[in-house]
Amino acid sequence: MIRLIATDMDGTLLNSGHEISQENIEAIRYAQSQGVTVVIATGRAFYEANMPVKPTGLTVPYICLNGAEIRDEQFNITHTSHLNPEQIEEVTGVLRKYDIFYQVYTNFGIYTEDKEKDLQIYLDIAMQAGNEPDEEKIREGIEKRLEQGTLKEVDDYSMIYDREGELVMKLLAYTSDHHKLMQAKSELKAFSSLAVSASARNNLEITHADAQKGVALKRIAEQLEIPLSETMALGDNLNDVSMLEVAGFSVAMENAARETKAIAKYLTDSNEESGVGRAIMKYVKQENE
Repeated sequence: MIRLIATDMDGTLLNSGHEISQENIEAIRYAQSQGVTVVIATGRAFYEANMPVKPTGLTVPYICLNGAEIRDEQFNITHTSHLNPEQIEEVTGVLRKYDIFYQVYTNFGIYTEDKEKDLQIYLDIAMQAGNEPDEEKIREGIEKRLEQGTLKEVDDYSMIYDREGELVMKLLAYTSDHHKLMQAKSELKAFSSLAVSASARNNLEITHADAQKGVALKRIAEQLEIPLSETMALGDNLNDVSMLEVAGFSVAMENAARETKAIAKYLTDSNEESGVGRAIMKYVKQENE
């Protein structure tokens, strides 16, 4: 029996237009009608994650920033996990050593020192999901977020770290030099207090070790008193591995990274073919027939 479902967004629930298909919407509504809790589990910040969900009318809890933040159906924050000053210094020291660009995600917003490099991050994530990215549309999205204030361009990140009440939840690093990226990843993985994952070939997502999708899924399952054997997780990339490892029903997308497919017990169609909805209907509906 499946009583709790966690689905990734980019490359999983969302299609190339960054939208949730009608087939996926209807499947989620069906699962909810059967008493199943469906959770969005994403590397995105909440304000980015909620944008494609809001037009659907779906009401769901969120695992954001790879598990650094959990919100309930009313958007109340129920858990946070942030990087402390020592961890920030360790991470940024490694990234500076290899001259790797990074964004800073905090509870107040996302910060960048170069919006043109931000564009490359989002193009890379879209291509990793097997989509043909619309560069102009992505550029317009960046400008809109700058206008709204959810993305903030700064001259120097150091101004953020000592600001009272501002918590650093995640660093998203990017470089097209894969050798440099792998060297940095190797050094960062040596710190046991950090979690290092990725949402595309050319990036690294660095959070506190407690901030992982799998840890967050366990936390929600415990709150709902649902055994992990009765959970389903769906994803396509390396930052989904931790929840695929703990879920009773682990499902990889057809467009998933090779490493992600190797972890999953089941395979569904691609994000362009509403693979999430089809997996939900296959594994949830068959239990209720």
